[in-house]
Amino acid sequence: MDHGLLRNSLACILPAGFTVGVIAELCAIQHALDPVYLAKTLAVFAAGAAVVLIGLPKHHPFASFGAANQVTVARGVLVALLAGLIGERGDTGAPALAVALATTVAVLDGVDGWLARRTRMASGFGARFDMETDAALIMVLAVLAWQFGKAGAWVLSCGLLRYAFVSLSLVLPWLRNPLPPSERRKAIAVVQMVALIVALAPAVPVAMSAPVAALALAALSLSFLVDIVWLLQNASQARATVSPQ
Repeated sequence: MDHGLLRNSLACILPAGFTVGVIAELCAIQHALDPVYLAKTLAVFAAGAAVVLIGLPKHHPFASFGAANQVTVARGVLVALLAGLIGERGDTGAPALAVALATTVAVLDGVDGWLARRTRMASGFGARFDMETDAALIMVLAVLAWQFGKAGAWVLSCGLLRYAFVSLSLVLPWLRNPLPPSERRKAIAVVQMVALIVALAPAVPVAMSAPVAALALAALSLSFLVDIVWLLQNASQARATVSPQ
């Protein structure tokens, strides 16, 4: 890795790590969380930071880490704080804290992309960083919705469907073909975030939270189905084109 890029990225990531530790400790005190909340949060942030640093040299084409990626790191801090709530009791301040953290992450969604375009530092790395942060957010929200009894175990599918798709693509190469840009996918991602945040809200009863999450899962499943059918059709057409006459 270029040493300048490494220093520049660490200048953002290390203070973020210190910040996440301070906020986690304050949250633990304020919301009567388990003493291991700090350790869980720091472990999640460290794992995410390691993945980012590993991916930088191969996929980040600029000498500077960039303002857009700094915003995504800030979103990652909030996701780590949210992930640390996994395993916390629902009778503490954890559900309310989860809603506050997730809402902030969702509000910031799109800011990093806007900054990347404005500063002319859009890259495949930044887009993937943003997408994986969103995926992690949705997975954590799904786990918390199940953990706090706001929906059945089926709600985990909201987060697992993407990872299942990625895993399946390892054995089915045609699933790795690029998909055309789609506003539908962006809208569905926002729907997942908003629906799961609503489901998690302490004021929303299970009679409402479960149907809201179920509708979001149905929309996500349909979206994946549309993409899989498109990939399958295009893979079949490509094979037909190259087959001997």
